[in-house]
Amino acid sequence: MLDSTLARIGYLRFDVNLHYAQDDLFTVHNADFQRDPQFQEAYARGVKASWGVDPGLAWRVHVALWAAGTALRAPGDFVECGVNAGFVSSAIMHRLSWASVPRRFYLIDTFSGPVVEQFSPEELKLGKAGLTQELLARGAYVTDLERVRANFAEWPNAVIVQGPVPEVLVTLDLPRVAFLHIDLNCAYPECAALIHFWPRLSPGALVLFDDYANHEHRYQKQKIDEAARGLQAEVMSLPTGQGMMVR
Repeated sequence: MLDSTLARIGYLRFDVNLHYAQDDLFTVHNADFQRDPQFQEAYARGVKASWGVDPGLAWRVHVALWAAGTALRAPGDFVECGVNAGFVSSAIMHRLSWASVPRRFYLIDTFSGPVVEQFSPEELKLGKAGLTQELLARGAYVTDLERVRANFAEWPNAVIVQGPVPEVLVTLDLPRVAFLHIDLNCAYPECAALIHFWPRLSPGALVLFDDYANHEHRYQKQKIDEAARGLQAEVMSLPTGQGMMVR
């Protein structure tokens, strides 16, 4: 009744073909980015990195593409902590024609799944250790480094770094960062990555957390918020479950 009333007075113009219902997000607001050929090509490249598996993360990728494109205005390299198969980073590099961008994209991961020893008691109570082992057994975490290298071979300025965060970060020569994507599924390394890179972020650089507002990762959000306050900053919570910061 309300919808029909609003439609009669010209307030509501809803195209049922443009709504979005995916990845725990439903909205009737305009989602026509899904029809953009450049978006579709970038998303398809992400799916290719995942060996044809579509995780159904269109709006998350839409946000990541916007953030990465905006970050090109700031000087510095790009970094992803928590790469796995390379779904998001592959979509970004395809969309930005990364081989022609005079920057490096550092792709940091253990390539063996999350480090179980890094889970806090609170996360262990939430069953994170068991879930990690289950996902590893199902092949959800990529452990074939050669597969990862083959996926990123088309971009010579992609730098694959194998090792745990934060230990591996001190080995990198990264004085300036323009874009930081964090998807480590564990509070300790996510906070450590934020704190490590914060002074290295250029003015206008963007930080994007993948699971910030996801209820399954509520302890991560709590600790990230604490870390952000310590940096005199704040994380914007997005309905996609992501979180975003601007330096």
